[in-house]
Amino acid sequence: MTTTNGHPAKTTSRMVSAPGTHTAVLTDIREFLTFKIGNEEYGVDILRVQEIRSYEKPTTIANAPSDLKGMVNLRGVIVPIIDLRLKLGLTTVQYDHLTVVIVLNIGQRVVGVVVDGVSDVLTLEREQLRPVPELRGNFDPEHLLAIGSVGKRMLILLDIEKFLANSVESNATATSH
Repeated sequence: MTTTNGHPAKTTSRMVSAPGTHTAVLTDIREFLTFKIGNEEYGVDILRVQEIRSYEKPTTIANAPSDLKGMVNLRGVIVPIIDLRLKLGLTTVQYDHLTVVIVLNIGQRVVGVVVDGVSDVLTLEREQLRPVPELRGNFDPEHLLAIGSVGKRMLILLDIEKFLANSVESNATATSH
């Protein structure tokens, strides 16, 4: 995959958490695919991204969780499609020509996530990342890598593997029956 400036995507970093804290420290440069959900901008590690596809209505599954929109056949691989807006507890959205599916490699599984639109690929350096603040409510701060700052833009950088862990496991169980 290449970035918007034509250079190959790369990463030379890892996130390190101090024991007993939710504070992550970036050790080097990292690239993220950024996307919109509602009015907010999110990012995922570019190395998790397999491809970006236009949204097509998936085949639905009876009794599936509400964030699981269904399944698509992607070149012989059955891929569960999860709507991140619903996973984040936001209201539903009308799917339009900007709606896309980001196909991700999560552990040993391939999963598609529906987002309102893809923004770009950004390279973030250590000084552009802020630790995740302590949050109250139902959102687990372990699902976030950091808060990115690019000019006036604030990016919510998801640890997509942790964020989707329950969905990927429950979807694997639902589709194996």
